[in-house]
Amino acid sequence: MGKVAVAAAVVGTAAVTAAVVLVVRHRMQNSGKWAKAMDIVKEFEEKCATPVSKLRQVADAVTVEMHAGLASDGGSKLKMLISYVDNLPTGDETGVFYALDLGGTNFRVLRVKLGEIDNVKKEFEEVSIPPNLMIGKCEDLFDFIAGELAKFVATEGENMQIPAGTQRELGFTFSFPVKQSSIAGGTLVRWTKGFNIEDAVGQDIVEELTKAMERVGLDMRVSALVNDTVGTLAGGRYSDPDVIAAVILGTGTNAAYVERANAIPKWQGLLPKSGEMVINMEWGNFRSSHLPLTEYDENLDSDSLNPGEQIYEKMISGMYLGEVVRLVLLKMAVEAEFFGDTVPSKLEKPFVLRTPDMSAMHHDSTPDLRVVATKLKDILEISNTSLKMRKVIVELCEIVATRGARLSAAGILGILKKIGRDTVKEGEETQKSVIAMDGGLFEHYTKFRNAMQNTMKELLGEEVSKNIIIKLSNDGSGLGAALLAASHSQYREYIEST
Repeated sequence: MGKVAVAAAVVGTAAVTAAVVLVVRHRMQNSGKWAKAMDIVKEFEEKCATPVSKLRQVADAVTVEMHAGLASDGGSKLKMLISYVDNLPTGDETGVFYALDLGGTNFRVLRVKLGEIDNVKKEFEEVSIPPNLMIGKCEDLFDFIAGELAKFVATEGENMQIPAGTQRELGFTFSFPVKQSSIAGGTLVRWTKGFNIEDAVGQDIVEELTKAMERVGLDMRVSALVNDTVGTLAGGRYSDPDVIAAVILGTGTNAAYVERANAIPKWQGLLPKSGEMVINMEWGNFRSSHLPLTEYDENLDSDSLNPGEQIYEKMISGMYLGEVVRLVLLKMAVEAEFFGDTVPSKLEKPFVLRTPDMSAMHHDSTPDLRVVATKLKDILEISNTSLKMRKVIVELCEIVATRGARLSAAGILGILKKIGRDTVKEGEETQKSVIAMDGGLFEHYTKFRNAMQNTMKELLGEEVSKNIIIKLSNDGSGLGAALLAASHSQYREYIEST
């Protein structure tokens, strides 16, 4: 072999060696990045852990805060608002009533004909609220709502008309913290769920709606102002006398329950004849040192419209679960190059990953996780992910959803403990306790719902679990508002007073 050939061979070998070194180094870098990404996931999973012992501590803390909130206003993170609903529906209500259900990015208008419990006639329409109205002026929001309500009233059919000479009556479900002053009056305490209309805070919400209805020429009386959870409780009780509490798990979250009136130290008036009072807990604002908060929850909170508020809601409700997943993925992209050399720009956009999309990925049963791949491409513009990467994303969804579901169950246990329904007392007849549930998160996110129900069994034990029933009360809040409008209608009040 000549000198030139030898030199060429040496150069060739060196080039191959250099290429091999580059490949090995690249692989080592990649495995190092993968290990870093897995460390982020592992640490997150450990911080989100909800063993039964921790859940019991959370439940006990909920019960303690309930007592404090019933003792005095401002005495607790739980507002424990008096709803002025002391008589829940019985099934005897009759007539045509309207309901307006405002609780998130959509609102619903309903027309309900009451007569027979098994044959309630309902007509409804759902309307999306333009995003600019969620952060604009109070008058603009209510004018939009009153206009849509007037359009709906104009579609009244013959079999859904009210008697001549009577005024239409409306139950108004308003799913934000309100300081109630009567069954049909209350001032807004603060906005949640992405709303932030400053000039509405401190205003009487019924007055604002009434003025807007007058501006559009709609003759209608608001006869009951109810929180969505109180509405769900009323709707549930109408068809099942064993309903003792209601929980909403949707865009936001809340709970209401039936309390003994003599167990409410802050109640100033005469005790109601029924001896009961529905309490709107506003449980989304619960917080405790026992909640498994992570750096991602803290970042989400500090960047939110209401920092320091609604901490429990930010861990368990539909508005926020997808955002927690996004924040973890963003850290993995920045610190471990999980999606390659550059951070996907869409991943940096807050709330781009919605909980319904997270749910779709979590429930993906295709062998190659095709749904996950499609969601990543369509929402985050991330292509060419490996199956290994997609499995990690499903695991993240599992961690976030499971934590939320188990913490929700702990909240329900806290209520059951407060009213003494968390144990079976020897010698006493076993009492069924039904929790009426509403909200898209509970209804549509199957793995979340199953985890919550399984956790309830785990916390209560087999014997007690038999008597605690978690029941979907679909559109309970809208029907409940109409039912409470019926039970507080002018006509009924007139009949009962004569």
